[in-house]
Amino acid sequence: MFDSMLADVREINHRFTVYADGEPSAVDDWFANHRVDVVRRPLPPGGPEPFVAVERNGAFAGVLPLAVLENLLEPPVVRPARTDDLSPAYRALFEVLDETVYRSMDRQELLAVTREIEDRAYRMGEGTLRVGFQRLSIFRTQVPAYSRLAASGVAVHVYGVADWTPPAIPGVTYHASAAGPVGEYWVVAFDGGKDRTQSCALVAREEAEGYSGFWTNDAAVVARIGRRLDAIDADQSPTERDSAPR
Repeated sequence: MFDSMLADVREINHRFTVYADGEPSAVDDWFANHRVDVVRRPLPPGGPEPFVAVERNGAFAGVLPLAVLENLLEPPVVRPARTDDLSPAYRALFEVLDETVYRSMDRQELLAVTREIEDRAYRMGEGTLRVGFQRLSIFRTQVPAYSRLAASGVAVHVYGVADWTPPAIPGVTYHASAAGPVGEYWVVAFDGGKDRTQSCALVAREEAEGYSGFWTNDAAVVARIGRRLDAIDADQSPTERDSAPR
């Protein structure tokens, strides 16, 4: 279901070469933790201020001052609404921010990302949050949290293999299947409501060494994830309980 999207994200290769003296900075660690190939080189004698050379798929994209990157990556990271007018180096940077690929993440790390997406939806108080729980029984412990989310004004759609009958919650729609691809993924996608810059999503597939997948702040990618889930829903007869349609 999402394998082609995972493959597309993995195909883009970024390389950041940090030219700076002294110990590695937070930027080095940040990109290394996001599966970006990071190389550190000393500044040439009499050279400029510390900078970062950016390559995308083996081609030189440009140079960014290290100080600018350090400021940009200070949370909260703000993504521009449009990147078309940015330099290739900045576009490559926001590709990394928009589609962060990871491998061998455990459940606790994925839960942390999931909580951030849920919190963003709660703060917005509108829009649609789609969540794939693999099995509906996993949702049992999340009933209070998602009841609170739905009460805030967020339309919640829960997907999973039907191994448990969940309770009716106003604002929550269940999409239960006997089996199939939805049970293979951990998916959380929030469309941002009226503000698409708040769109975010997480897609993960369990593998032998942990989970592999990506998270994204790209509204177009989040919309694609929503369409994939809608397509599955159209192909089966879901169990839906929604006592407060929106």
